[in-house]
Amino acid sequence: MDDYVISDDDYQYSDDQDDSVEAYENDETDYQLVTSKGPSTQVITKESLLAAQREDLRRVMDMLSVKEQHARTLLIYHCWDVEKLFAVYVDKGIAYLFAEAGVTMDKHHRSDSSVHSLIMCEICMEDVPIDEATGMDCGHCFCNTCWTEHFIVKINEGQSKRIRCMAHKCYSICDEAVVRTLLGRKHPDMAEKYERFLLESYIEDNKRVKWCPSTPHCGNAIRVEDDELCEVECSCGLQFCFSCLSETHSPCSCVMWELWAKKCRDESETVNWMTVHTKPCPKCHKPVEKNGGCNLVSCICGQPFCWVCGGATGRNHTWSSIAGHSCGRYKDQEKSAERAKRDLYRYMHYHNRYKAHTDSFKLESKLKETIQGKIDISEEKDSKLRDYSWVINGLSRLFRSRRVLSYSYAFAFYMFGDELFKDEMSEAQREIKQNLFEDQQQQLEANVEKISKILEEPFDTFPDDKVMEIRMQIINLSAVIDKLCQKMYDCIENDLLGSLHQTHNIAPYKSKGIEKASELSVWSNKANNTGRIAEVDRPSGSGSSDDHECSSHKRARKESVGSGGGGFFDLNLPAEFVDRN
Repeated sequence: MDDYVISDDDYQYSDDQDDSVEAYENDETDYQLVTSKGPSTQVITKESLLAAQREDLRRVMDMLSVKEQHARTLLIYHCWDVEKLFAVYVDKGIAYLFAEAGVTMDKHHRSDSSVHSLIMCEICMEDVPIDEATGMDCGHCFCNTCWTEHFIVKINEGQSKRIRCMAHKCYSICDEAVVRTLLGRKHPDMAEKYERFLLESYIEDNKRVKWCPSTPHCGNAIRVEDDELCEVECSCGLQFCFSCLSETHSPCSCVMWELWAKKCRDESETVNWMTVHTKPCPKCHKPVEKNGGCNLVSCICGQPFCWVCGGATGRNHTWSSIAGHSCGRYKDQEKSAERAKRDLYRYMHYHNRYKAHTDSFKLESKLKETIQGKIDISEEKDSKLRDYSWVINGLSRLFRSRRVLSYSYAFAFYMFGDELFKDEMSEAQREIKQNLFEDQQQQLEANVEKISKILEEPFDTFPDDKVMEIRMQIINLSAVIDKLCQKMYDCIENDLLGSLHQTHNIAPYKSKGIEKASELSVWSNKANNTGRIAEVDRPSGSGSSDDHECSSHKRARKESVGSGGGGFFDLNLPAEFVDRN
């Protein structure tokens, strides 16, 4: 294994080293070229929701030469997955594509002759004037009253996104313009509700778009372009896992993080109390609380044991001793120690280290204002060094790596325990993989602690040569920590999770940090808008259902990098410190 721990000799200056440092500091140029196509995540606000929806509608309309209403019907059926829609079109043809989604392209025109001034509605069996009846593209014509009642029933049932024709065994989807028009005449509230559902379907049914889980809700949604297994940052400052909508937790998988968060909520305080007040029964391993002065206690299962050493005993005892038992002499613990006690100590080991790094992250977050003050003082001095971006970059790298370290202990708890992968690895394989991971974890931890200590140095009081030395140390450590984080993620994806049968995917590591989603611009040209667009808020639990179930198929992961911009490496300062101005 490569050793990334840096010795003091590594900080000495040389011409070559200066070149490498400059290359590291200025690698934004190459990065901008890589991401010139734009950010891969976007914020969709209330104002830009229609624009986001129309982007996909326009792609389908141009590709298939269909009207907007038919493009929306096709996209809603395919859960707004344009690539999947095009794949069906290429593989099975346009006829299959339309029939599957309920789109009828062959219009059936009725005669406008005055001879046929009446038409019988086959729903209410009444003769109505032809101008009070409406026919759909499928050719079925019914009176406007029956159509309106049909639309209201379907909307109240939550099926407004795909309202089918009333005719028997007709699977064609009703024209949204007709639905909007007929409802708008006498039931404008239902027309608005229908319009709202059509808009919200872009978020509710689209696996690439999800509401920001902020509390209180910021009103934004996030759209990803490539891989829904990623971590993003909303414009409100909240960072979250796009897959499970919980806080960012890589290198934990979503399943691991859900189990760990629940375990911490349920057991942290309980474990602390049990550690102090109870001991496990040597027979059933349940925790037993001592409620008397005698050191011979009995579990509810009937097993007596010694409170001092935890060993099983008989029941006969005196005030000073237990017959046939003595724990005054030291004895090595048996390898087959009580399972409950072992599991408890194992959880405490990982939880204590997880919490230690979490607490360090919270304390180090206060360094931002302190370091900014030091930078302001240093810039006012008559010094050769004018650029202090290396301090901000190092601080951001510290924040990012602290979080990685913290979550890595939750990952290790499940990776090398019996909860998830007991039957996936032999004991020998488990030991080898655990040693490999822990070696990398310890190297990362050592360098993170080193950069944390250096960043707390009062560099604003140091002479220039000392500041330059600290600069080199922080730049080198930042590069080393980045490589160690990347190596840990590669180890998890390829050597640990990749070799198992079960699927536990993690969000990819990004050197530039969690990508900040850019706001989607609102179209200035709204001439094509039809009807009145209802203002869209986050739904409050009454989500609409649909006859067609959306697939949970995941796209293959693609290599992606974070968004750049500015002279500093964007490594995501904590949300509470994001400058929203």
